[in-house]
Amino acid sequence: MGRHLVVTAAQLWDGSRLISNPVVEVADGHVVALGSQAERTIPAEAQRLDFPNATLAPAFFDVHIHGAAGHDVMEATPEALDKVSRFLASRGTGNFLATTVTAPIDATLRSLEGLAKRIQQTEEWPGARPLGIHLEGPFLSHAKRGVHPPQHLLAPDIALFDRLFEAAEGHVRLMTLAPELPGAAEFAAHAVAKGVRISIGHSNATAAETHTALAAGATSATHTFNAMRPLDHREIGILGTVLTTDTLYAELICDGIHVHPSLVKLWWRAKGNQRGILITDAMSAAGMPEGEYMLGEFAVQVANGQATANGVLAGSVLTLDRALQNFVSYTGATVESVLPLLTQNPAAMTGFSNRAGAIRDGEPASFVALDEHGALLASIIRGELQASA
Repeated sequence: MGRHLVVTAAQLWDGSRLISNPVVEVADGHVVALGSQAERTIPAEAQRLDFPNATLAPAFFDVHIHGAAGHDVMEATPEALDKVSRFLASRGTGNFLATTVTAPIDATLRSLEGLAKRIQQTEEWPGARPLGIHLEGPFLSHAKRGVHPPQHLLAPDIALFDRLFEAAEGHVRLMTLAPELPGAAEFAAHAVAKGVRISIGHSNATAAETHTALAAGATSATHTFNAMRPLDHREIGILGTVLTTDTLYAELICDGIHVHPSLVKLWWRAKGNQRGILITDAMSAAGMPEGEYMLGEFAVQVANGQATANGVLAGSVLTLDRALQNFVSYTGATVESVLPLLTQNPAAMTGFSNRAGAIRDGEPASFVALDEHGALLASIIRGELQASA
């Protein structure tokens, strides 16, 4: 792309404030200056990208993604993760949590070892960076397992968690847990003490059981509405607790398939732009033609934009740029009001605010240009303009 790049737009949201008529200077893949065009002189020798009607924003951060571009993150090979990373970067995602699915323990341990090596790799490579791991399973409810294989679901086991954590060399950052399982509260407290964020989900928990997990340190909810006990006006259960606990973060898959657009509005009113997190829950078929693909160790059929296994939804083929457009369309919210759901909030929930969710001087130049409807106009990851997928 060239050594010195200047990007201008109508406005920029840097993760905390809006700047009108911004200019971002990039050199060697990092932001070297950030401000308004009125305050800065643009170097004559710089390559320039102008987005006159666009909003610049931090690259997206997906905390729940299983794969893309024909590959599952549990393959955990450099080649597979390269393909996933490049595809995500082309759609505006700069960082992600590599998300596992319930599988035999030996297979999960091997995947975690491979993912840890990739996360610890110090040299740069093209594409989105996996900042950590999201363990989705095996500590989930049989009643709300979705497509997670029942034969591999387990009750919370601290010794087993420690094995998983060690295989991942400490890079497990998020873990989905069903609060009603025996020993879940003690298990959650143990994981939280190691720096893992607990996300409640795949659960048939009552409100009381859910509050026990929150008291043990749970901080988020996995794909709100999906694989959760339905809302009841007398026993609000896990879903009602998620929607009415103001301090709790909550994920949402905004593809128009997993959650009806009218309920997206309800979720927005409940969680707002301080605690809402948009995710994809994408699997290996994202960015690929319809057909059969793998999610962990089982086959998934993709047709008409839906991913299913035995008739049950099995992740998605969503990208976060499409989720943003859908969300703006369903809710009528402005793009700038929704941006924290894909940037600041996932970074804050996972404790990665120093590495994601903002555009800052001296930091890697990873940002997107968006139109007024949230459509992706350009993705720049660590100073490199990404080719559209």
